[in-house]
Amino acid sequence: MSVTGDPRSDPHLAALLECDKALVSIGRRIRVLKAIDWPSELEDRFLDGWRRGQPELPSPPTRPKHMPKAAAALDALMQRIDRGHPIGNWLFKSAWSYLVATRMLAGIGTADFTRQSSLLYGRPDVCYRSQDVSNADSAEQILAITDEMIDHRRLAPVVADIPAEEFARRLRERIGNMFRADDVQVVLDPDMSSKATAGSKRISLRASALFTERDLDQLLEHEAYIHTLTALNGRHQPWFKTLGIGTPRTTRTQEGLATFSEIITGAIDISRLRRIALRVVMVKKALEGADFIDVFRGFLDAGQTEVESYRSAARVFRGGDVRGGVCFTKDGAYLEGVMLVHVFFRKALQEGRVDLLPMLFCGRLTVADVVTLAPFRDSGLIASAHYLPPWARDPQRVLATMAFSVAAQRLQLDHLDLQRFVDYEDELIAAAEQNP
Repeated sequence: MSVTGDPRSDPHLAALLECDKALVSIGRRIRVLKAIDWPSELEDRFLDGWRRGQPELPSPPTRPKHMPKAAAALDALMQRIDRGHPIGNWLFKSAWSYLVATRMLAGIGTADFTRQSSLLYGRPDVCYRSQDVSNADSAEQILAITDEMIDHRRLAPVVADIPAEEFARRLRERIGNMFRADDVQVVLDPDMSSKATAGSKRISLRASALFTERDLDQLLEHEAYIHTLTALNGRHQPWFKTLGIGTPRTTRTQEGLATFSEIITGAIDISRLRRIALRVVMVKKALEGADFIDVFRGFLDAGQTEVESYRSAARVFRGGDVRGGVCFTKDGAYLEGVMLVHVFFRKALQEGRVDLLPMLFCGRLTVADVVTLAPFRDSGLIASAHYLPPWARDPQRVLATMAFSVAAQRLQLDHLDLQRFVDYEDELIAAAEQNP
């Protein structure tokens, strides 16, 4: 189908556009992370007790956040949407994910919170039908591999000595060359618990944080060139504005794409890779019953500072129960997501569908959405990405890196040590001398 005029003249498309408009209006009122964030004063209280040798479980607010009007509106909207149309089915799934988010917030502090969280972000202990390892297994493997490569206890500490104001200035300079048609602000927020967040209009940094040189590349690739970029591309869409709001079901692909961006550009370092894997392992432990102090100690034993360990553990237990068993599973989505994106890239390239890769950046999408909605980009109903990260402008570079990575995995490193490089040359010469 080719769109040659206003799609609102087609009654079928006009109905879907009305559903899209309604979903954007409802979805913008459902803010998951804000609803489950912890007060900053809990950090000082916990760490004071820990340092005195008398740690106590934090007491975050666990009051359920009921949103009956939003849930009812979503339920009514889902009944209106025509799932027989591919765009309708995409809108239905997007509305469903917001409905799950309202149920999750209504279950704060209870087992239902984790059940709904798992629907949106997955569980680290689940094996998918086509795989024989779980996300947690992959995380454990990453930790083991990086331990083999270099003892994490010997990693030189990276000095965080760049004040937030100076870091913001440098980040503004970097992103100014990308978002020429949009005004993206870099702002300081004194109340943020995370170090950085990104939307279509601003990238926020914690005002009290100190940053490293590595943070600049990582935040540029992860926050600016993925999260801000895809949100802006969604806002630039001419018709379906849901592409710009980041429905909860897009989290795995979004975080996976952002982490993949760090990897493919070399912006990630081994400490951050370990941190991502470690979070997956700790989510699994929390699900198995580990309490906040157990999880905090797990991060600490892995080499994180006390402050980092507290904040990492707090991420796991947001909206959950600090006594264990009930937690927020979103931190498992980063590793699962990057594996998902990696496999999607490989299969798209393998099947000659390089055209699908830029589609990942048209807005906030899942990898499944890319497949479903690609024909509507070709017809003009969905616009091509207004912005692309530099690394994504030439898919053959991605293919070359991935091809080498797959080939290198076949080398059996456990069959040799460094001395073997010397011995091999000596053996080669000796054999040649015997048979001149």
